[in-house]
Amino acid sequence: MTDLPSARPVVLITGAARRVGATIARTLHGAGYDLALHHRNSGDELAALVDDLEQARGAGTLTLQAELADVDALPDLVNETVRRFGRLDGLVNNASAFFPTPLGTVTTEQWDELFASNTRAPFFLAQAAARHLRDRAGAIVNLLDIYAERPLPGYSVYCMAKAAQAAMTLALAHELGPEVRVNGIAPGAVLWPETGHAQASRSDIIARTPLKRTGTAEDVASAVLWLLRDARFVTGQVIRVDGGRSISV
Repeated sequence: MTDLPSARPVVLITGAARRVGATIARTLHGAGYDLALHHRNSGDELAALVDDLEQARGAGTLTLQAELADVDALPDLVNETVRRFGRLDGLVNNASAFFPTPLGTVTTEQWDELFASNTRAPFFLAQAAARHLRDRAGAIVNLLDIYAERPLPGYSVYCMAKAAQAAMTLALAHELGPEVRVNGIAPGAVLWPETGHAQASRSDIIARTPLKRTGTAEDVASAVLWLLRDARFVTGQVIRVDGGRSISV
């Protein structure tokens, strides 16, 4: 148990070892946050990230490993964070499974995996964190997807899971107000999936995006920072960080 709460605000980030999650961690750490950084199987990458962060600003990080499909393990992520830092000011639900599920081939195992990471874990983490966030007038940010509103063919289960997470964002904003703000970010083309999306498909997506380019992980991370730190009268909103793609036909 820590003797005194950290002097800096504390945020728990899931899926923090790589890609957008790692960029969110770097951005928040640079803005003065202490961080609890979760991973599932990316221990080496998270260790390298933590080494970079602590070289830049001494201590202020906690590494957590868990399988988010294990609901019983979720309260421990919150409890270990509070035990280490004495407070919890923010929760960023970033971890997400993403893979195709063409209709006619979908299994219950695929359904469970996609809903576990994209809907069930964020909900039960929010539930476990709620009392600590209330103490700090904190905030939750859920990483959503524009496909929650405009489903991607062949990815029906993922899209449904993200739609459920978007509904959860609005519901929790009601449940946890007025102390806790709950918002979501729906990125467009920021980082391409590590599998799929041929070059022709990528070019078509960019051509139909008003800003005619992909975004960056930093674009998403800066929106997360704004929602956590600066957007004091914003709750129950989904911010589309997509270059205008969601308004395209």
